[in-house]
Amino acid sequence: MKVPKTIKKKSNKIWQKWSIAFRIIPVILTIALLKILSHQFDLEVIELNALFTSLIAGTIFLIGFLISGVLSDYKESEKLPSELSASMKTLYDDAYTVYKGKNSQNALQFIEFQKQFIHSLMDWFYKRETTVSILEKISQINDFLVELDNEGVQAGYIIKMKNEQNNIRKMVLRIDTIRETDFIGSAYAILEAMGFLIAFCLIIIRIDPFYASLFFTLLVTFLISYMFLLIKDLDNPFDYAENGESGTEISLKPIHDLIKAFDNLKN
Repeated sequence: MKVPKTIKKKSNKIWQKWSIAFRIIPVILTIALLKILSHQFDLEVIELNALFTSLIAGTIFLIGFLISGVLSDYKESEKLPSELSASMKTLYDDAYTVYKGKNSQNALQFIEFQKQFIHSLMDWFYKRETTVSILEKISQINDFLVELDNEGVQAGYIIKMKNEQNNIRKMVLRIDTIRETDFIGSAYAILEAMGFLIAFCLIIIRIDPFYASLFFTLLVTFLISYMFLLIKDLDNPFDYAENGESGTEISLKPIHDLIKAFDNLKN
């Protein structure tokens, strides 16, 4: 029996929405078990005090600092696939105009090159192709432009296509920088340390009644763990090789749409 597509889409959306929460369930269960054992064996040796609440406040401040930093890159990243797709389509339109106007075989070969290049670009997003390789293919556009120039194509077309080539190269390099660079690694380290320290203190802190203590222990652990994983995911919104196009990854729909358009084109 086949599952309807609408049900699959809804289940995928639910998974994308709650994927981080599902990933931290083992952490929450571990902390709950340790808290129960600590209570049973009278290992709750610390009383709740202002120093501990200050530690939690400092951690929240650090989380806010990190998320404000990664969000700026994330908002920029949202624009890159659509801008990349627009540059590729503009490059195709210029080549197609030259082909139709002059019946240029070089322009036709350039169009075929672009159809292959868009698939290579998708492979690059999934790290099935290296950045060096994709940059070499972008540089191969020069050969087609030289041939078009030798055919007497107007300089305005050549300059416009060179500009789009430059835009594609800049966007590829920007995406590569975003996905290969962590946002302040030392800040992640101190956040991990503070998160671990808070979880340890919550396990051995005595708060009466016990069930209130257990509830707040799990709540604080859940919030800090969730925000830490969210920041890590936002820091690399192009990690398709590991996570696919789900969760916090930037949508590649403009690239997919362009691939479909190129595959359906007839010269």
